[in-house]
Amino acid sequence: MGMPADRIHLIRHGEVLNPDGVLYGRLPSFRLSERGKLMAKLASDDLLSQGRSIAKVYASPLTRTQQSAEPLAAALKLTPLLEERIIEPTNIFEGYVVGWRTVLRHPSFVFKLLNPFRPAWGEPYKKVANRMMAAIEAAEASVASGDVVLVSHQLPIEMVRRTVAGMVLPHNPRRRRCSLSSITSFERIHGKWVEIDYREPALKAHAVDKGAA
Repeated sequence: MGMPADRIHLIRHGEVLNPDGVLYGRLPSFRLSERGKLMAKLASDDLLSQGRSIAKVYASPLTRTQQSAEPLAAALKLTPLLEERIIEPTNIFEGYVVGWRTVLRHPSFVFKLLNPFRPAWGEPYKKVANRMMAAIEAAEASVASGDVVLVSHQLPIEMVRRTVAGMVLPHNPRRRRCSLSSITSFERIHGKWVEIDYREPALKAHAVDKGAA
């Protein structure tokens, strides 16, 4: 039996067609915009330019991540595999424009905002972190060698980054370091996961980044 994966790359999906600026969460109807498709291609090109051997590509079940995985998988002649554990977290604000106007129209939402450390409005941070780390462990063990790519979402990727770095999980969503079509790469060194690279190959696309959980 060979060694496990050399490196794990977490890629966030590209820009989503979201003219109303709602929080799309797990809603099935949200797809990449034309710019989002270009961004996915830019991320693919950047990763391929590194000259690394990529053995598998996984994506969450949502349309935007499936579409974002297509350029890389096609270039590698691989079939993207579904990974349920890297999906966007649940969120009670799905379908709404997040803001105080929404909260005032739905007073019951106020109680969901009282404890930002849990958070009560959606899936707990610790649960997201645990399922993401489990998915990474499984991806690492799924190949004998080479790299594995997982196409996921902003908050799940942020949870991995913070877990690996030993940071607290509660955070200000506006300060997440995970732009659209960004690539965050990890290696296991001396038995511990370590972030070894972060890239934003599509940053110059000037995407509209609204709707993340």
